[in-house]
Amino acid sequence: MVAISVQAEPRDAASWSVLARRCEAAGFDGLLVADHPGTAASPYVALAAAAAVTERLQLGAYVSHAGLREPLLLASDVATLDVVSGGRARLALGAGHTPVEWEMLGSVRPDVAGRVRRFTAVAEACRALLAGEEVTADGPEVYARAARLEAPRPVRQPVPFTFGGGNSVLLEWAGRHADVVALSGLGRTLADGHSHEVRWRGADIDRQTELIERGAKAAGRGTPPAREALVQHVEITDDAEAAARRFAERAGCADADVLASPYVWLGTEREITAAVADAERRWGITAYVVRDQALDAAEALVPLLRAETPARPPGLHG
Repeated sequence: MVAISVQAEPRDAASWSVLARRCEAAGFDGLLVADHPGTAASPYVALAAAAAVTERLQLGAYVSHAGLREPLLLASDVATLDVVSGGRARLALGAGHTPVEWEMLGSVRPDVAGRVRRFTAVAEACRALLAGEEVTADGPEVYARAARLEAPRPVRQPVPFTFGGGNSVLLEWAGRHADVVALSGLGRTLADGHSHEVRWRGADIDRQTELIERGAKAAGRGTPPAREALVQHVEITDDAEAAARRFAERAGCADADVLASPYVWLGTEREITAAVADAERRWGITAYVVRDQALDAAEALVPLLRAETPARPPGLHG
């Protein structure tokens, strides 16, 4: 069955606990928190609080920022979350894109190639530490001297690993190494440093899935990583075409791209369920993340989607 998680962040203690319990009771698979230092909550603090009031939800940052996070500290955060949640932590990592997040820490955002190198080094070091290995790295992307994560040790081995992003080199890398590849439909970062071009055409997603599968084949993996899509908008409506026109104007893309995209759920409950099934057939997408602004609509869809989509992606279930 399809896996559906919620991305949210705490606004106060009481409502955060209520939200976590609601997500679990409604049948969502996970609760995730963004990682944007300076403009969003600390993901691992928030997730530890959610772990205390839930029993089943998978928990993770969506996604941790490889450009800013040091491997040993990140591995310690993930392992600690895994311990306090009883083995429900996910490691999810992306290369980062927002220039101001580097600037606030006194550095400059690297170019694309530099962010790719940094991501790869952090991901490999962090995964090795979580697996109990010793890490020594001489830079320039990561420096470590006989680093070990002796305590706490994660409950679950291995900790499921998600790559989040759309870079071509990293999509192929993720095909070799990741349990899950999280696709967002977001392209090049625009001049404001925060927003993105959208890449919602079917051909764009075809190309991304081809890269994932190429990497998996090169690594000799019998099954490529599961694919997860970030849903940017959910709207249950009897007039999907009108809703697509409105959303396409804001997103700067064609109506047809919106209607065919796995990143937007528009239409009747039956139409959305059919679109999710189509996305699985075409692109192998078997998991979704919805934002908490769409929680009411998504909650109504959970029983339908879980009942009518048979796939169970690896790494997302305990």
